[in-house]
Amino acid sequence: MTASPDRAPAPRRRVAVLLPLLLAALLLLAVVALGLGAVRTPPADVLRALTGAGDELTSRILLELRLPRVLVAALTGAMFAASGVILQGVVRNPLASPDLVGVGAGAGLAATVLLLAAPAAPAWALPVGAFVGAWLGFAAVYLLSRGPGGLSPARLALIGIAVGSALGAMQQLVIVRAPDGVASALAFLVGTVYGADWPRVTRVLPWAALLPASMLLARRLDVLSFGEDIATALGTRVNVARGVALSVAVGLAAAAVTGSGILGFVGLIAPHLARLLVGGLHARLLPLAMLLGALLALGADTVGRALLPPLEIPAGIVTTLIGAPYFLWLLRRQGGKA
Repeated sequence: MTASPDRAPAPRRRVAVLLPLLLAALLLLAVVALGLGAVRTPPADVLRALTGAGDELTSRILLELRLPRVLVAALTGAMFAASGVILQGVVRNPLASPDLVGVGAGAGLAATVLLLAAPAAPAWALPVGAFVGAWLGFAAVYLLSRGPGGLSPARLALIGIAVGSALGAMQQLVIVRAPDGVASALAFLVGTVYGADWPRVTRVLPWAALLPASMLLARRLDVLSFGEDIATALGTRVNVARGVALSVAVGLAAAAVTGSGILGFVGLIAPHLARLLVGGLHARLLPLAMLLGALLALGADTVGRALLPPLEIPAGIVTTLIGAPYFLWLLRRQGGKA
């Protein structure tokens, strides 16, 4: 199976209904998440605080402590999902996902090294460094996965896991060797939005501009999904189109890693679920996958906070527990094509 577009488009009514429904569900979940914490806040008080009518203490707790966490979760979830859609479209592989093809691990390692080597670096430097690391990680997986028969889905996934594990081990080694104070500051890189603040939001937000920009790639991704020969015959400059699309995908995932660390399998589950709902045309697939990714990441963080209070389970663990069985099923399904 490849990530080729479904030329029998989902009914427009389904897309028109799903988008506002998912957006409403995301807003509702955000209100619930804002109410969770050591001091629980009823939804009515959350809404009053958001509209400026709440009391000062509640407003400060919600707007200064909880709202950045909710925004980082939703933004990074959407960015991982959009990155997964683009990667799957470009490499024509349903197993492509930022955390499975070296992108997330490369970004995490680069961010860790940069934070330790240059702690006084400006905020913009972290996503840029992560972007470089993500590209290197993806390039290693892509080059190692190519064989005489092309790019096998199972081979790409297995080599991606191996490279990702190696990069992850190097990241852990760097963190272990770091001073205690610095190591604790890097805890978010393991996949959590705990402690997210407004500086972290402003670090991720400029790169979130790639989300609407990715929509401009929709038609080009549809063409690329047919394969190089057909894309060339249709007048597409394949290498240029692939380079631009992959740069957007890697940039989205790298910036997301600097916000929440690696949220396992969000970039795999959200695109697949969106494809099941509206088919493979990217103009419909991308916005739906973004909303599903935001819902998945924010939902995982909310569940992790509510399940065993006052302990918090990192959102990355929750998404991995959900995504790992699906990935194994998908890998088994693709195994025959290795």
